[in-house]
Amino acid sequence: MIEINNLTKFAVDKRFFLGVAKLVLKGENRELEDLSIAFVGPEEIKKSNKEYRGKDKPTDVLSFGSKMGFEKDFMEVVICPEVVAKKTNSSGDELKRELAKSLIHGILHNLGYDHERSEKDEEVMEQKQNQYLLKI
Repeated sequence: MIEINNLTKFAVDKRFFLGVAKLVLKGENRELEDLSIAFVGPEEIKKSNKEYRGKDKPTDVLSFGSKMGFEKDFMEVVICPEVVAKKTNSSGDELKRELAKSLIHGILHNLGYDHERSEKDEEVMEQKQNQYLLKI
């Protein structure tokens, strides 16, 4: 099951983001995963970033999964459209694509990819991310 919650003033094309999530999960043979996608404001993501990563600032995307102590496999990707827009200086369709990139990035983290482990892991994750971006 994939659930999308928009807790911002940004217009979110839920059908589009549902399709992006399904594309990645299918591509990684993880179609049966439960995924929650939340679009939140800068203050909310800042609180979560501080609590879970020790970084007292807003960020573009956070990923939470079964490693966070949930009983069954469960993934959550939290995205801040306002941070993504500022970070990329994007609007309109370009912003939608950047938000999709953030979603793909978050899902890949939940599936075990980690660009912070090594340069090789960073290359693998970036290649996967670009592979899925080309399909949307």
